[in-house]
Amino acid sequence: MCGYQEILTDPSYAGQVIVMTYPHIGNYGVNHADRESQKIHARALVVRELADFPSNFSSEESLEAAMVRHRVPCMSELDTRALTLAVRSAGSLRCTFLADQESPENGLRRIRAFDYGAIDFTAEASGAESTLLPQSKGGGRPRVAVLDFGVKYSILELLNDFCEIEVFSMASVGGLDLGRFDGFFLSNGPGDPAAVQGAVPLIRRMLATGAPLFGICLGHQLLALALGGRTYKLKFGHHGANHPIKNLMTGRVEITSQNHGYAVDPKSFSDPEIIPTHTNLNDGSLAGLMIKGRPVYSIQYHPEASPGPHDARYLFSRFREDLAGFRAGPRARRA
Repeated sequence: MCGYQEILTDPSYAGQVIVMTYPHIGNYGVNHADRESQKIHARALVVRELADFPSNFSSEESLEAAMVRHRVPCMSELDTRALTLAVRSAGSLRCTFLADQESPENGLRRIRAFDYGAIDFTAEASGAESTLLPQSKGGGRPRVAVLDFGVKYSILELLNDFCEIEVFSMASVGGLDLGRFDGFFLSNGPGDPAAVQGAVPLIRRMLATGAPLFGICLGHQLLALALGGRTYKLKFGHHGANHPIKNLMTGRVEITSQNHGYAVDPKSFSDPEIIPTHTNLNDGSLAGLMIKGRPVYSIQYHPEASPGPHDARYLFSRFREDLAGFRAGPRARRA
């Protein structure tokens, strides 16, 4: 019903066609304030009915005008709930749009040539928020290196509340001096974690510093790979703002926002110090992990939840406390 602008501009959706099951989309338009990056990252949008005349005090243009401006196709007048049932039955599907008079055979050739799992989409997704970065607040705050696989602007805003951030894409990490930082953040991003070249060795170097490390979504999956775990492709992924997650440490259930097509196999870890912390109540998949006795943890959902519920924002408070503890303890003794 809402949040379509945040979803379309979320870099995690690079390479994907989004199908909205709610029938009426675009009723409140779009605006600059609700962007999660500078552009629409989704390959296309499919809706039942596209609103012709948005009505909202903050609207700056219609959803259709934004799609045209970004040159991203949108298809309407489809039964999107039937399409959703087909995806849930068959699993995630490759698709293409046919231009006028184009033969179905051409479309099939495009589909067969496209291997989603073999493409590193982080190359196009990272750096998309560069002109939206929050202003430095200074004041001797903890310094955190954000490894950007397609980070959302709202995540950077929340981090900027309590630390100084420097954002690095995989293309800009050469010669990165890890010793300058009090902590590390592994961002969300699109695609198969196995296709992200160079991330695992770098994350292992980050772990060796002893500094706090927090990962979400793709960052969670890449941390798992760095710890010797395995990932696997979900049948149709987890998408939307209504997924129940149980915190195994507290017993509390959180309603969360999610967007990922891969998950971590909890049975793939040989180290008993790697502890599951959260589980997805819909399918029992691993939704969070930590290293026992260390400020290293990750989750398989979006704690910033833009759009979505804010049940999991406590994780940013935990990261802030761990940064402060590291600066007062190991970091201070090292200095």
